[in-house]
Amino acid sequence: MPISPNQGSTGGGTTVTITGTNLTGTTAVLFGSKPATGVTNVSPTQVTAVSPSGSGTVGVTVTTPGGTSNPTPFFYVGAPFKSGLSNTAGPTAGGNTVTVSGTGLSTATSVSFGANSATPTVVSDSQITVVVPAGAAAGPVGVSVTTAGGTNNGLSYTYIDVPTFGAISPTSGPTSGGTAVTITGTNLGSTEQVAFDGAPAPFSVINATTVSAVTPPGTAGAVDVTVTNPAGTATGTGAFTYAAGPGI
Repeated sequence: MPISPNQGSTGGGTTVTITGTNLTGTTAVLFGSKPATGVTNVSPTQVTAVSPSGSGTVGVTVTTPGGTSNPTPFFYVGAPFKSGLSNTAGPTAGGNTVTVSGTGLSTATSVSFGANSATPTVVSDSQITVVVPAGAAAGPVGVSVTTAGGTNNGLSYTYIDVPTFGAISPTSGPTSGGTAVTITGTNLGSTEQVAFDGAPAPFSVINATTVSAVTPPGTAGAVDVTVTNPAGTATGTGAFTYAAGPGI
């Protein structure tokens, strides 16, 4: 007598479909010793019911005027516990993959980022991966994981817009580096890296539109300046010029 799904939350509330024969006139469905609610006789071969609360593995039986069936196992699963996200921020467009760690994740069917959800890939009971769906707007959203045991909330993920590069001042300095510059643009508040011709520079975030940095040593000539945040990279093409020192 198959039952689908054959697992559900310890708190009950899982609607199951029981398939068999001679099910007409079903009077009761028991999960162990507890009666199910919402018992509906769909057909002579099918009954639906809502599981009561429980724990562990119990036998599900169906009672009709003709008797009681043999038990079919049903597994109670606890609600998941999430301990963290591998990345807590990313582009508003989504598309990046994050890892959710915790316990009780082996039956995960959905991960929601705010109002949008995605189907995860189960790695183990303690780890799932999911491709982040697009966000409605930049900003933090709650993250929830739904499993056979229920839904657990408590984590936060921040959608971030890709930065833009506006201007840099001053626009030139010595090849030895050490020039303090100010970079302006948009979405710079979560800047993770500033680079001159690919060489990382020490930097400080002033606000969402301003970053200060100190140029690393470079080769004479105009170089690209990049500003990177979790959503992407903005490039100022040839924005800074390294000037060679005088020679005698």
